[in-house]
Amino acid sequence: MFKTRITELFGIEHPIVGGCMMHVSRPEFVAAVSEAGALGMMASAMYDTQAGFRQAVQQVKSLTGRPFGVNLSLFPALRPIDNDLYVEVILEEGVPVVETSGHRPPEELLARLQSGGIKTMHKCVSVRHALSAQNAGADAVTLFGTEGGGHIGEFGLTTMILVPRAADVLDIPLLAAGGIADGRGLLAALVLGAAGVTIGTRLLLSTEAPIHHDLKQALLSATETDTLPILGSLHNTLRAWKNTAALQVAEIEAGQGEITEILSMVAGTKTRRMLQDGEIEAGVISCSQDIGIIREILPVREVIHSMVREAAAVRERLKVVQDN
Repeated sequence: MFKTRITELFGIEHPIVGGCMMHVSRPEFVAAVSEAGALGMMASAMYDTQAGFRQAVQQVKSLTGRPFGVNLSLFPALRPIDNDLYVEVILEEGVPVVETSGHRPPEELLARLQSGGIKTMHKCVSVRHALSAQNAGADAVTLFGTEGGGHIGEFGLTTMILVPRAADVLDIPLLAAGGIADGRGLLAALVLGAAGVTIGTRLLLSTEAPIHHDLKQALLSATETDTLPILGSLHNTLRAWKNTAALQVAEIEAGQGEITEILSMVAGTKTRRMLQDGEIEAGVISCSQDIGIIREILPVREVIHSMVREAAAVRERLKVVQDN
């Protein structure tokens, strides 16, 4: 229905990528996104060992024959990450797509992946970063607006501005991310010059998302004003759902609290208590402002297909208006 440079590059049916989400992007979930015709994306940083990561990759492969990808984090981490160990598995297991996020991807890393026939993309929060990724050899980039959930950078630039600016200067295809949760957003991104979109928060509110029912219900009742940026004091700004833990982090930052105190509030153990046990105020979870336009919990396949159907319907209505 929508064939673009991104669908051709990644060999997918729809120009949609499932955003990589820490503690959420597990094999079953990733496979569900790919089976729906989009591109499922694994979070490599979830796995402490090379063997555990390999097992997860093999599980995705057993659940879907369609393309999927792996995210390699280039952000500073409390637990040192040796991405070379993940890359070995990626090459040996024939993962078709790799996304990097964080610092500029090393040219030798991209070249190593591409020599194995792997397509690469890098997540960016500015046009300058996108150009840098293109110069490093990335096959595609994601332009991530400040509306999005997760690491939104320090520029405060919106998707509406980032995408057309990037489309004007890039030679490689780009994905739009941040504030996109339905077919209207998909079509708007394509009109602005993107060749596809990346969605995360919308997929959190899917049947297959491996998070507690109570957390899904709390997010379902949230509005577009129920997120806030935190961790700006660490120069690693994250847009999160506005719960007790996120508000406490913001308060600590406002009082110029210790880094250790801030990090203890966003620790993975607390987030896992949210996701697995339903302690919805215990930790911090990334959340986009588009939470305000999500109305129901649907199977992943219906989330993807309804976005495409709605985008096509809006496109047809616009044609009718133009013809008249």
